[in-house]
Amino acid sequence: MSRTSRPRRLSAGLAAATLALTSLSAATAYAAPLDNPTPGPLMNYVINTKASPGHVRKVEDAVKQAGGTVLSSYREFGVVVAQSTNANFKVDVRAGHNGREVQSVGATRTAAVSEGASGLSSAASVNSVGSVDETTATPVLDPRESEQWDMVQIKADQAHTVTDGSRRVLVGINDSGVDDTHPDLAPNFDARDSVSCVKNGVPDQTPGIWRPTTSPHGTHVAGTVAAARNGVGIVGVAPGVRIASVKVVNDDGFIYPEYSICGIVWAAEHHMDVTNHSYFIDPFQFWCKDNGDQGAVQEAVRRAYAWAADRGTLSVAAAGNSNYDLANKTTDTTSPNDSTPVSRTIDNNCLDMPTELPGVITVASTTQARAKSSFSNFGLNKIDVAAPGSSILSTLPGGGYGLMSGTSMASPHVTGIAALLKSTHPWWGPRDLEQALQREADDTACPTTPDARCTGTTANNAFYGEGIADALDAVHR
Repeated sequence: MSRTSRPRRLSAGLAAATLALTSLSAATAYAAPLDNPTPGPLMNYVINTKASPGHVRKVEDAVKQAGGTVLSSYREFGVVVAQSTNANFKVDVRAGHNGREVQSVGATRTAAVSEGASGLSSAASVNSVGSVDETTATPVLDPRESEQWDMVQIKADQAHTVTDGSRRVLVGINDSGVDDTHPDLAPNFDARDSVSCVKNGVPDQTPGIWRPTTSPHGTHVAGTVAAARNGVGIVGVAPGVRIASVKVVNDDGFIYPEYSICGIVWAAEHHMDVTNHSYFIDPFQFWCKDNGDQGAVQEAVRRAYAWAADRGTLSVAAAGNSNYDLANKTTDTTSPNDSTPVSRTIDNNCLDMPTELPGVITVASTTQARAKSSFSNFGLNKIDVAAPGSSILSTLPGGGYGLMSGTSMASPHVTGIAALLKSTHPWWGPRDLEQALQREADDTACPTTPDARCTGTTANNAFYGEGIADALDAVHR
């Protein structure tokens, strides 16, 4: 999509009544702020602490004492997101008695916050899609289904003779927004569970806030996952499941860490079985495990995705479009992309997030000829599976259809297969789905013309991982 296309650039009120997670904590009476904090630009930060309400409350107090505002507190995994104009916030938040609870703190971006100071829109009640029941297979072609070579490659067309997926399965499209008025998406859209996270990572359910404003990317991704079988346009990999929009891409095409954390927590809290992440978290293409900002952010994001997996949400992500060997990192010349990029030396402790996080399914892209797409990232034991991503026909805002290319387009194919797997095995958790996706993928050998980058074996290599994803084998299990 341009920025949300970096082509993954073309390449979310947490409402649980039990509330171990809280958004926007109230001020604590005994937390006295600094008298004269040093003025600076408005910035957002993540602060990591021990995962318990007591420790998080103390960090919230430390934030206020340092002249900051708490945006969100995630008590079950020990992360606080805060905002401040105190230029010395990272030092001051560690000062005093409560600062001893801070394990690490880091700014989430290198440029000042563009969306302004914190604030919540009032949540509104909206209706979800119809009743939850099992969708039976009705393999009648939609008008443009014959143009979907990608569905043939992953055998989704054959899988649909078995099942189109279950209405019990909910998929999160964590992206730039979904046009829920599109005739191929409206039948499967769940507005009640949709949200926007692009105002400082604070969930907003204002009706329609989850729709796209500047980018068609999320709508295109949504169609690949679950365009309805309704006699209109195309058919998605899992046309019988429900989808929700979790908007994590702002109008400038950026996905900051607090957006992504908000989105994955929202998805888990709202019982989304699978989520698709066709993006990398800005402003660093690779977040390095250091003692500064990047290390703190890497840890906060890792905790959020691990917590969501423990809650039953599988994350599927695009591998990236830089034709880069994720298993042998050496340099990064594109980061930070919200200010001035610099050339830096990196290693494998630097992660492309969320795709390289533990438990996240990393998807590379293939062409119609089953070759690695020229843009697709790769890497031995980094890629889990591959799927079609070059010139993919799918839905566009305003009721249209169009072609897009990128690992952004490959990832939703695998997300759709995961949704079919969950439909046929509703008792399976994320780890079961992950293993099945890898096991059922079609082994794909390295190119016959030798390519030194494609290391490994036919069963598992740098270009295709465990192979090209297979929807038919998935539903036959």
